[in-house]
This record gives sequence, C-alpha cells and structure tokens, in this order.
Amino acid sequence: MKAVAKIFAVILIFFGVLFIWGAFSTNTENQIGSLITGIVTAGIGLTVIWFANRKMAEAGEQKVTLDIDLSGEVDLEKFQCEQCGGNLSAKNVRMLAGAPTVECPYCGAVYQITEKPKW
Repeated sequence: MKAVAKIFAVILIFFGVLFIWGAFSTNTENQIGSLITGIVTAGIGLTVIWFANRKMAEAGEQKVTLDIDLSGEVDLEKFQCEQCGGNLSAKNVRMLAGAPTVECPYCGAVYQITEKPKW
C-alpha cells in the first residue's frame, strides 16, 4: 500500500510540475489557472508522500509476543549451562527458528533446549 501511495504521489507531482511549467509558456491564455492547478496538484502529491511515510509506517508496525507452555515443571533455579555449568535465567532463553535456545553469558555457548522424559 505504501508503494502504491508513493507511485500515485510521484505522478501527481509530475503533472503538477508540468502545469507549473506550462503556465510560463508563451501562450498567455490561461497562465493563472495552470499555475494554481500545478501548485495544488504538486501539493497534494507531497501530502500523499508525507502521509505514506508517516502515517502508514505507524500503522504497519506490529509487535509479536510468543509465550511458551512447557509440558512439565521447569525449575529455573537449577537451570545450568551444559558446557560450563554457569547458572542461567529466563533472560538467556530465546526463540531461534521456532525452537527454544539458550545462550550462556559466561562461555558464549548456544544450544537448543531439550526436554528430558520424566520416566
């Protein structure tokens, strides 16, 4: 939608410039009318560009939140890095390619969380 608005605005500005340019030609029949038409058309084009950049950008922003429900009980106090044994918190867990992964702040290890069976 933003691209369509910008293309429409460029066309309006183009025709506005043509009308303004035509107002200064040697034909003095309708100079004031062409000048006013050109200024109004170019102004509408500039307004459409402003609207497309400002208003449509605000409306297009989306915030996505993903909540993960684990099937078993998770004890975050005993959550440790597999490589260095450093204590990890929920801040170190993030989603990468649809899988929960952990990044250790101590050794820099990144690995996928696997759920171990309870039996």
